[in-house]
Amino acid sequence: MSLVLVTGGAGFIGSHTVDGLIELGYDVRILDNLQKPVHFKGKPSYLNPKAEFVLGDVRNKTTLESALKDVSYVYHLAAYQDYLLDFSTFFHVNSVSTALIFEIMIEKKLPLKKIITASSQFVQGEGLYKKRNGEIISPTFRPIDQLERGDWDWKDEKGNLMEWQWTSEKHSSPQNAYAISKYSQELITINFGKRYLVPSVALRYSIVQGPRQSFYNAYSGACRIFNLHYFFDKAPTLYEDGSQERDFVNIHDVVDANILVLQDPKADYEVFCVGGGKSYTIKEFANIVARAHNKEHIQPKIPGEFRIGDTRNTCSDISKLRGLGWEPKRTIEDSVAEYLEYLKEQTDIDDILEYAEKTMKQLNVVRKVKTV
Repeated sequence: MSLVLVTGGAGFIGSHTVDGLIELGYDVRILDNLQKPVHFKGKPSYLNPKAEFVLGDVRNKTTLESALKDVSYVYHLAAYQDYLLDFSTFFHVNSVSTALIFEIMIEKKLPLKKIITASSQFVQGEGLYKKRNGEIISPTFRPIDQLERGDWDWKDEKGNLMEWQWTSEKHSSPQNAYAISKYSQELITINFGKRYLVPSVALRYSIVQGPRQSFYNAYSGACRIFNLHYFFDKAPTLYEDGSQERDFVNIHDVVDANILVLQDPKADYEVFCVGGGKSYTIKEFANIVARAHNKEHIQPKIPGEFRIGDTRNTCSDISKLRGLGWEPKRTIEDSVAEYLEYLKEQTDIDDILEYAEKTMKQLNVVRKVKTV
């Protein structure tokens, strides 16, 4: 079978994709720099021993050129994601590395057959909203003074609540450094792919859930935070009022999508949303996690805090990917149950909650509503 390079292959989505490829008979090479804090304890034990592992940075042209030797397909999943304020790093890692893949391919006349790049639902920003008169609009981001009043929802100019919409790949409105860098990766991948006749695909992942999510990456989300809180018999904190709507997708459904776009030429030169197809409030998700731990008596705290840069509602329309025959098969309960089993297997995790919460506070990412 052909050799596949998976950048970021030691990570959450990357390592599961590596497993899926090897199961299908592909030869796989991983390129990963084991960046902290994501890989706080070094090379993870879950890495597939059948994959070749290369320690290196995707920004290093010599390293990347070596990793691309004899490769037929590339999954570019390596990325910098966090709430940190070093904005330039998002572009150094995400945008530059994507451009380097094409640069090396052209310079060395590499016979790559397909390049698949990981994008993010956050490229869509706040997504689309419908006014009472039926008009569809695209808001940007909520002003800080609105959030400090505890006024969370999007309203029209008359003060009427607007209705969020399932948002497709046709809409892009990135609002933070991570999202903007991801959008640049989409543009590089699709446009350079077309220009140089290399089939290319970009996948906008919704909130992916399942085992192997880093315990130490503040960006890795609700599944990690809520499970850790209930595991230690603590009440999780919900930002805003807990009524934000999200769609969550299981890691194994993501791997199915990754494999599908590799093998189906109808996916070439396209961007696809990869989501769960069903919306949940953050509060509903917390309750699902509580039930999985049999700790429904521990109620979440809602102290009137919010995170800078969070969207109010973000849910992706997956109709386009469904058109290729893909369907999310696993439930949010499946994701939580598998993550819980993974959590039970871990050791030395007592410090994780304090580490994450202190980091967010120190960055002034988490703020409180101002009392009147």
